[in-house]
Amino acid sequence: MLANKIVVVIDADAPIGVALNAAALVGVAVGSHVPDMVGADAQDAAGNPHPGMCVHPIPVLKAAADRLTQLREAAAAHPEVVVHDVNQVARMSRTYDQYQATMAGTKPEDLDYTALAIHGPRQAVDSLTGALPLYR
Repeated sequence: MLANKIVVVIDADAPIGVALNAAALVGVAVGSHVPDMVGADAQDAAGNPHPGMCVHPIPVLKAAADRLTQLREAAAAHPEVVVHDVNQVARMSRTYDQYQATMAGTKPEDLDYTALAIHGPRQAVDSLTGALPLYR
């Protein structure tokens, strides 16, 4: 069993396209911060290459929007847990520079989250997300 765990949590009321995009964004973000996240390339029986995939299973869960805010705060309070998020500022920004500039003037209490990726020790991640249902 892997010592660390990654979980993605999506706003249960987000439209499907928004939810999928947010999940992809937090997946890329967490992947850039976790060493050895992607395994070696594979080949099928015909010898066709298939680039490496994530070696961690990543459950995708859902929660109400207000629960995402609480969950982000709780996850950020764990020093060994890393939390990545997609919020309304990210969704409305046309460029990354615009995102950074807008975030700099946005109060934390004014952020509404669409998705979180939480990574850290299995026990800590389970304690934060264990009661949440799968996103189906």
